[in-house]
Formats: sequence, C-alpha cells, structure tokens
Amino acid sequence: MHVRDAMNTSVRTVTPDTKILEVASLMTLYRYQGLPVIDAGDALVGVIAERDLLHSLFPKLESLMAEGMHSVDYDKEMARYKEILGLKVADLMTPNPVTVDPEMHVLRAATIMVRHNFRRIPVAEGSKLVGMLSLGDVHKAIFHSNLAQGLSV
Repeated sequence: MHVRDAMNTSVRTVTPDTKILEVASLMTLYRYQGLPVIDAGDALVGVIAERDLLHSLFPKLESLMAEGMHSVDYDKEMARYKEILGLKVADLMTPNPVTVDPEMHVLRAATIMVRHNFRRIPVAEGSKLVGMLSLGDVHKAIFHSNLAQGLSV
C-alpha cells in the first residue's frame, strides 16, 4: 500500500505572508495542529504548527538560568501572545519540511513520522504539495485493508 492510497488530498494551506492571527484562528476553530506553507507557485516552503506559535512564549533558557524557574512570570509571558498574532507565517514557520513521496510505502512513511515525532507529514512530488498523511490515515488504511482481506481474530 502506498502513501497515495491513504493520504488526504483536501489540504488547507497558508502562505508565508499569512498573518499568524489567521493561522491561530484556523487552529483554534478547526482544530488544525499544523498547516503546510506554500509560495505563490504552489511550492511547499514550510510548515507552521501550534508548537511554533507557543514556542515563542516559553521563557528563554538564559532567563531560566539567570532568574531560576520559579521567578519567571508565566502570566507576563502568556500576555506576549498578542505580539505573536501580529507576525507573519514566515516569521515562525519551520522551513524546508520533511516530506514523503506519494509512491512511498505507507509503513515507511509512518516510520519517518514516528522517528521525527510527527503526527502528520506533507506529501510532495518534488516541491509540489499533493496531500497530507497522518498516523490516523495510516492506521485507517491498514485497518480497512485487513478488513477487506477478512480479519480473523
């Protein structure tokens, strides 16, 4: 079974110029945990994830070392979220994301995702985004494949 057989081709994307406010809205309203970032030519240039937005709120290591863990004002750090909403995707995205090919075996793709601690991964042909694959997609495809062959438990 190939990635093409399990991937989702209906993918919501953003561009490097998209405001983080729009991305945060999509993430909170539609429960997207990450979105692929494409340029004007539809080439995949990055991924923006919830962790990218929240990471900038975490106290810096230097602050923790100098002030100690208990002296950090976490409410003040959390209030900085408003500043993040004014940024663009290009400011926070992870560029040059790891991808899988649609003709790759689905278990090989799942291995790549687990090794990188990803729950989902872009599917690309060259630099063109053609879909997304999640661990849930892999599990569902394997389940249905085994169901079609007649499960015997």
